Amino acid sequence: MAKDGWDLPTGELMKGKKGVVIGVANHDSIAWGIASQLAAQGAEMALFHLPGMERRVQPLGESIGVKTIVPVDVTQDDQMDAAFAAVETAFGTIDFFVHAIAYAPRDQIKGSFVDNASREGFLQAMDISAYSFVDCARRAEKLMPNGGSIICLTYMGSERAIPNYNTMGVAKAALEAASRYVARDLGPKGIRVNALSPGAMRTLSLAGISGGKGMLAKGRDLSAMKQDTSMEGVAGAALWLLSDLGRSTTGELIHVDAGFHMMGFTEDEEA
Repeated sequence: MAKDGWDLPTGELMKGKKGVVIGVANHDSIAWGIASQLAAQGAEMALFHLPGMERRVQPLGESIGVKTIVPVDVTQDDQMDAAFAAVETAFGTIDFFVHAIAYAPRDQIKGSFVDNASREGFLQAMDISAYSFVDCARRAEKLMPNGGSIICLTYMGSERAIPNYNTMGVAKAALEAASRYVARDLGPKGIRVNALSPGAMRTLSLAGISGGKGMLAKGRDLSAMKQDTSMEGVAGAALWLLSDLGRSTTGELIHVDAGFHMMGFTEDEEA
C-alpha cells in the first residue's frame, strides 16, 4: 500500500531493470506514483528533482530504496552532465526514463493567453516543459545500448483550449510532437518513446493554475466514467509502457482520464 492509501500491486515486472524518474516533488506528484509502482515491481532507479526539493524528495526516495537522488536544473547543461554522470556511475546502463517535469510562470497560466503570453515566459515554459525532454532523451539514449523505454507526461490542454492552461498547453503540444520525433529517431535502437496524458489530479502543478480546483470537478463530471483520474490508473499505464508488456508500442499518446478526452455532449447538453 502506498503512503497516500492507493493500492500498490507488487510483482516482478520490472525486476532487473534500472532507470531514472525526473520530477518527484512530493507524495502527491504523479512522478512519485509512478516511481512507487516501478519500485513495487522490482525496478531500481535514480530520482532527479528540482533544486530546493531535497527535504521532500530524499525521504520519499529512501522509502523505496533509492540511493541516487540528484538535484538538477534542466536548463543548465553542467547540472545535467553531473546528473547523468551520477546515473552512469550508479547503474552503468539503464532501461527506462520517466520525464515528469513542466513549468510556466504564473502569469502565463491565467486569464487571456493572447494578452499574457510574454516572450520570456513563453520561452521558459518551452525550455523546461518541452526541450528538456529532448535533452533527457538524447542523454538517456547513450545509457540504453540494449534498448529501453522513455515516457513523458502531458495533459489534454495540448489538444484543446483549456481555460487558464494557456502557455502550458502550447508547451505540452510541443512536448507531444517532440515525443513522436524522438520515437522515430530512437526506434531503430530499440528504444520506445510514448506520452502519457493523465486527467487533472491534485498535484503541486495543478495548484499553480488559476481555477485548478475547478478542473478537477469538471474532469470528473464530464468524464465517461464520472470518476476522478486515479493514481493507480496512471501508474499502471506507465508500468505497462515501461515494462516488457509495452513491447511494440511507441510514438503513442495514451490518455488516462476516465474517458474525459473522448466525450462530446453530456446528456444535459444533448439536443
